[in-house]
Amino acid sequence: MSLAAGIAGVGVLGPGLAGWAAATPVLAGRAAHAPAPLIPPAPALLPATERRRTGPSVRLALAVAAEAVQDSGLPPEELDSVFASSNGEPGVIVAILEALHAPDGAISPTQFHNSVHNAAAGYWGIAAGSHRPSVSLGGHDAVFATGLMQAVAQVAAEARPVLLVAHDVPMPAPLDALRGTREPFALALVLTPRPGPRGVLALDFAAAGEGAEEPPLPPGLAALRADNPVARALPLLAAMAAGRAARLSLPLPEEAVLRLAYAP
Repeated sequence: MSLAAGIAGVGVLGPGLAGWAAATPVLAGRAAHAPAPLIPPAPALLPATERRRTGPSVRLALAVAAEAVQDSGLPPEELDSVFASSNGEPGVIVAILEALHAPDGAISPTQFHNSVHNAAAGYWGIAAGSHRPSVSLGGHDAVFATGLMQAVAQVAAEARPVLLVAHDVPMPAPLDALRGTREPFALALVLTPRPGPRGVLALDFAAAGEGAEEPPLPPGLAALRADNPVARALPLLAAMAAGRAARLSLPLPEEAVLRLAYAP
């Protein structure tokens, strides 16, 4: 059985990929990828007090979410959402671990607030003025596949549009020795029950070894794909940017594969 959803909007941020409009010629192979340091922008949609409390991962998530929703033309407050991240807000986790080793072991309320895995979803609810349901997921190296499965399943089951946001930033020392995420990367898709202006995506499942042969990425993007688990989405984004049909696959745990069929 396969699941399908339309794509109404897209947002992306990564080194040398400063938003969908700027990234499209690079992803399509019409322009060279020029990596540049990425500083996640402060979320203008948040009140100043909340804005100051956000960390890099949350800022990255909110930036691509806002871009995708604007691209879709749908009201942000009416969208269900799925947020997927394998690392969460790792700088906060390291700060909490260091505080626990201090003599008084005191943890600030703001640090604790930002350490929970649904922090990005909570900030998005504030920014968008949304009371719609939201799901926050992990998934390790399969984080994009995990989030995509959840979002498309919701679209199919509820016949409502869903905002999918996947985001990860590098781990600071000493956790970077255990979890190598070398570059920040995030993307967002607004998925709909009907075909969207950005195309249609169908999913099904297979055993390992039955995935599709992926076309090569433009030069420079293959390294980024390996440097961040969310960037496993780059072959899909490249097909969308080029306006070409594609059959792709994403590894899942327990020797399974998520197969993607994209049609512009």
